[in-house]
Amino acid sequence: MIHRFSLNLRYLPLFPLLIFVAVLAAADRTAKADDYVSGLRLLPADAAGVAWVADMPVLAESWKETTLHELGQDDLMKPLVEANLGADGALWSNVGDKIGVRPKDLYEIASGEVVVAWLPFENDRRRPSCLCVIADIRSNHQQALTVADRIDQDLKADGATRTDVEKFGETIRVYQPKTRPGQLKIEQVVIAVTEDRIIASNRDSVVVEMLEAIPQGGLAESVEEAPLFKAVADQVSDRIEVKKAGSTLQWYVRPLSMGRILRDVAKVDRGNKVKILNLLENQGFDAIQAMGGTVVVRQDEFDLLHRGYIHAPPVTDQPDRYRLAARVLQFPNGNLQQLPGWIPKSTASVTQMNWEMEKAFWALESLVNEAFNDKIFRPTIAGIRDDEEGPQIDIEKNVMPNLGRHLLLLTDNTEPITVDSERLLVAIEVIDQDVIANAIEKAMEVEPDVLLVESVDGVDIWKVQRGEGEIEEEAFFDDFGGDDDMQEEQPPLLDTWAIAMVGKGTGSDKPYLMFSSHVDFLVEVAERIASGAGDGLNDQQEIKDLLETTKDFGGEKPSIQRIVRLRESLQAKYELQRRGELKDNDSVLATIIRRLFQDEEQEDIERPNASKWPPYADVKKFFKNASSYVETTDTGWSLNAFLLH
Repeated sequence: MIHRFSLNLRYLPLFPLLIFVAVLAAADRTAKADDYVSGLRLLPADAAGVAWVADMPVLAESWKETTLHELGQDDLMKPLVEANLGADGALWSNVGDKIGVRPKDLYEIASGEVVVAWLPFENDRRRPSCLCVIADIRSNHQQALTVADRIDQDLKADGATRTDVEKFGETIRVYQPKTRPGQLKIEQVVIAVTEDRIIASNRDSVVVEMLEAIPQGGLAESVEEAPLFKAVADQVSDRIEVKKAGSTLQWYVRPLSMGRILRDVAKVDRGNKVKILNLLENQGFDAIQAMGGTVVVRQDEFDLLHRGYIHAPPVTDQPDRYRLAARVLQFPNGNLQQLPGWIPKSTASVTQMNWEMEKAFWALESLVNEAFNDKIFRPTIAGIRDDEEGPQIDIEKNVMPNLGRHLLLLTDNTEPITVDSERLLVAIEVIDQDVIANAIEKAMEVEPDVLLVESVDGVDIWKVQRGEGEIEEEAFFDDFGGDDDMQEEQPPLLDTWAIAMVGKGTGSDKPYLMFSSHVDFLVEVAERIASGAGDGLNDQQEIKDLLETTKDFGGEKPSIQRIVRLRESLQAKYELQRRGELKDNDSVLATIIRRLFQDEEQEDIERPNASKWPPYADVKKFFKNASSYVETTDTGWSLNAFLLH
């Protein structure tokens, strides 16, 4: 022992040198890590949309701790979830088709950051947008080459031709996919694998510019340094604490620019109808300049938590802040209100909103006039008041001044599950219930196919049943169609609906104007108000806990607040998908989506055989409660949400 110790002592003078060498090595490794140029610095400042993961391996490990991951591991659900939502599933197939690299590939080869971006090229009519992916592959370079070779084989097998281009010491693989019948756009798949990253895009010039920018430390004007990007990032970072570095997914969007890209990608052609994005821009909604947020995966009691921000600084010095129709965006903050006791305990979701409805209504004047290219808004209001064959309702003096500024929106599902199981009810607080009740009665007297439901004492509930062409849809809901479109017979958003003025009762100290997609939903709520029935949603312990967590999360004075019981909310959609009937769903949202994106020539997206899904009762345990809220700020709105674990 003494001899061995004495030998060690001989090396003692070398210890400082060894420590110095170790420090230099560590510093060198740190310098090399710092030398890595983030993908955010390779993207131009005008990027329309960006999503990025700081550390893919860390995020993947965090995801494995969530309840949602457990759903994907269920023996029956795993193959079906993977087929549709997995890293190589149908949901992501279109991305892979455009740039070659699929999410599954990134999962295998990414050793750190992954950035996905949508870039606008609005002056290029044939290719007005571009998708690109940048992934850190340090320590996984060989795996990345293997993936690139696999992509090469797949593309060539599908008829693509490859041309290699040498730029800045790197080889760029440029693929020209096989031309399809009727194809007008120039399609490309472009891939470059460097020592520390893989870049994939559907535009060769984008990859070339990135390779050129890397030695310079990034672009001179990158999205990371863009004022809008920094404004959003600063607002989000001030309100979020990430306890596990790398466990986040972040996003950033310029709405109008991204909307144009999505319109192009979805191949939405509105024909002669008004271009909605142009209309919104003209009407002042360009005040919403940017938005973004950070999603943290599996932290504290949350599976997911989100902090976001919409950047929309005022453009006027007036209280309504914005111009023209954008003045509808008036959502004053207020105390988080306790849920009314009349809300049934079976309710799946509740949204509470503070909204200056009277101001919002009149703000729509310029939008409607522009949509129809005619000053029709005020004459229409006057006609409703003065037409002897009309309802003769004075909207300006009687209706709008008597609407409060608090609105509730409820959804639920009825059983057994059918295509019309999803129900919707809107309740607006009213100032003078007699005036509103009188206006409803006048309106219903001239409405065709109306039935007065006499099931609740003191409440006139009017049910409207769609007739054969007698009830025409309001033009406003027909995507602002032009004269030619108005001649086409369009079905209404709902086949049946109900409306009533529900006054104060034992179960409510406030009167409400209520509209519902299902008359039985409105009847149920009116009966609860009249009788003062207990055991409502607000009495359920899970809801009390959810609202308390929302307060702790910072949501004490929101302008908009929403709670969702995912188990109840997803039930109808799940069962309808399981039976292959989801596309026939009769909900308002489903109808709007079909109306906007219906294309007779569009092929159905291939989906897994949902008939093999297990009964909903076997998987509903994986779905937990969620809450979100919005706060109005001096320069926009803060977004906040969480999903419980």
